Amino acid sequence: MKDWKIFLFFLGIFLAVFWLPVGNIRFQNGLIEGFALLKEYARDHVLLCLVPAFFIAGALAVFISKSSVIKYFGAQAKKILSYSVASVSGTILAVCSCTVLPLFAGIYTRGAGIGPATAFLYSGPAINVLAIILTAKVLGYKLGLARAVGAVVFAVVIGLLMHFIFRKEEEKDRKDKEFVALEEIKTARPLWKNALYFASMIGFLVFINWGRSDEASFKLWLVIYKAKWFIGGGLLLVLAWMVWNWFKREELKEWLYSTWFFSKQILPLLFAGVLISGFLLGRPGHEGVIPSRWVVSFVGENSILANLFASISGALMYFATLTEVPILQGLLGSGMDQGPALALLLAGPALSLPNMLVIRSIIGTKKTLVYIGLVVVMATVTGFVYGSVFG
Repeated sequence: MKDWKIFLFFLGIFLAVFWLPVGNIRFQNGLIEGFALLKEYARDHVLLCLVPAFFIAGALAVFISKSSVIKYFGAQAKKILSYSVASVSGTILAVCSCTVLPLFAGIYTRGAGIGPATAFLYSGPAINVLAIILTAKVLGYKLGLARAVGAVVFAVVIGLLMHFIFRKEEEKDRKDKEFVALEEIKTARPLWKNALYFASMIGFLVFINWGRSDEASFKLWLVIYKAKWFIGGGLLLVLAWMVWNWFKREELKEWLYSTWFFSKQILPLLFAGVLISGFLLGRPGHEGVIPSRWVVSFVGENSILANLFASISGALMYFATLTEVPILQGLLGSGMDQGPALALLLAGPALSLPNMLVIRSIIGTKKTLVYIGLVVVMATVTGFVYGSVFG
């Protein structure tokens, strides 16, 4: 680095520290909210959400052959199959925008095309069955139905557009990926063993994070919620038995190394993003540096600008699974229009500031900006149309 760049870097740090508004109450509150959200995230999402997701991502990178991923999710795969599977994956996973990241990294690094991979990335947190049902129950069936249809359509359209925009880059990479895939050694285990192995890990991730619902119509969900520790513990015991009896020590070492690789790549960016998000926007029911009244004042009507603001705000905020519904309930009660509400529902759960930082580290700045832009623009337009018709 040249000396003048170093000087400007030091000067920037000095000026930032010199003018740091440490005496400002809102700044202080923003710092508290940033660390409070980080603490909440660490306590509620790391051990039971991210850690299992990292192990699944590590297993994908080690035990799923590149040839299989390329065959079903590569740039040249049959689009009906690849996008159908990718676009409805959220109905099975029910994960938040951060927990889906290790899984996305796992399939993308194994050779999945940018189209199916981003369709999966969007659908994982966006098409959560319980969240969609809760949206319909609490916010109205029209908004719930619009969210469900919009999320599935968004996943497919965003994936197809990403494939179309970056098809030349993918064509260059395709032959190299296929060549590497042909050289892979076949696994010693039959397919049904690998399927059960992955099913047990995914089942543990899903059931151990099963959210509570007090709605009378969600009795089944409540029963599963009460039994989730027994279900999760049983699946963990089954997984331990499989690992002990079916895997060689060398394979387990490679699995752990791959898991650690994804962890060290993703976790620092996630924590930094959560801290910044909490500092700027706070937590549900708590304000950060940006006053919540500003958000409400900008989304009180169904205009393009209001929907754009809702989409961008939702894209920057961090939503844990199901928390977007009570947040929207409060905003609608404060005067938020139906169009911006849908825009936030379509952009918010699938994106967040931590999510964006990690996606950039996986697919690069250019692809990340295009992906974010597609989500925000489509959410804005969809919210505006919905608000014009049903608002």
